Amino acid sequence: MTHWFLAIEGVIGVGKTTLARMLAPALGAYPVLEQFEENPFLPHFYRDRARYAFPTQIFFLLSRYRQHQELAARLEREPVVSDYMFAKDRLFAHLNLDGDELALYEQLHKALAEKTPQPTLVLYLRADTDTLMARIALRDRPYERGMDRTYIERLRLAYEAFFSTYEGPFLVVDATRNFVQDENVFQEILREVRGALGLGPAQQPLPVFTRTAFSPSAPAEETLARAFADLTRTIGFLREALFAEPRDPQQVARILQICQQQLAAIAQAAGVS
Repeated sequence: MTHWFLAIEGVIGVGKTTLARMLAPALGAYPVLEQFEENPFLPHFYRDRARYAFPTQIFFLLSRYRQHQELAARLEREPVVSDYMFAKDRLFAHLNLDGDELALYEQLHKALAEKTPQPTLVLYLRADTDTLMARIALRDRPYERGMDRTYIERLRLAYEAFFSTYEGPFLVVDATRNFVQDENVFQEILREVRGALGLGPAQQPLPVFTRTAFSPSAPAEETLARAFADLTRTIGFLREALFAEPRDPQQVARILQICQQQLAAIAQAAGVS
């Protein structure tokens, strides 16, 4: 493996594919997305897990192995961002298989796993079960309708246990924050990833300031807390701009202007004239 390999992991519905699609171009990497929809057993599995768990799991194992062989070849040419890691397959297998089926799976997995590339860094997207169920319902995939909450909770706990003993480099991301709609959240994740991968700092965009975030209908404490959080993030941008080499005076001036706007919004929300 000649280039770095970033894998994104987490429970169904947490936002792995979305974040992979956002990070890949920002990092200059090739996106590799799991081809779960090609598994013909998956819709049947969600209707009858006991009956279809084994064929579903074996199909995924072989499909993921094939895709990781292609990924390994890609790493010879360029860095990769993937929305899953090969190790997740075994996590699902232990959740859904037992007895002879699990024993047979383990033999096959052991033969294949040693031939797959290991991620340079893993992002573990963590979210509570309520958030996961809401996002699964929102994307409304036909075979996920009526998703069993108990299964998602068991899967969430399995991921927690997996990363509590994971020995490779990984970062935990609070995925209850909306990195799609909040540019500041995405930029924070991007900076953490770049730092963990040892990449140089990227040119930072201006922090986003929208007055709609300070709605008069929101509770006063909530409005002030959100306004203060936005100002804190903007001050972080200001600190980076002030100590950048070379310093860009226009960038500093624009960020200072945004700080002034945010301070004015805080004063308005606090009732300070």
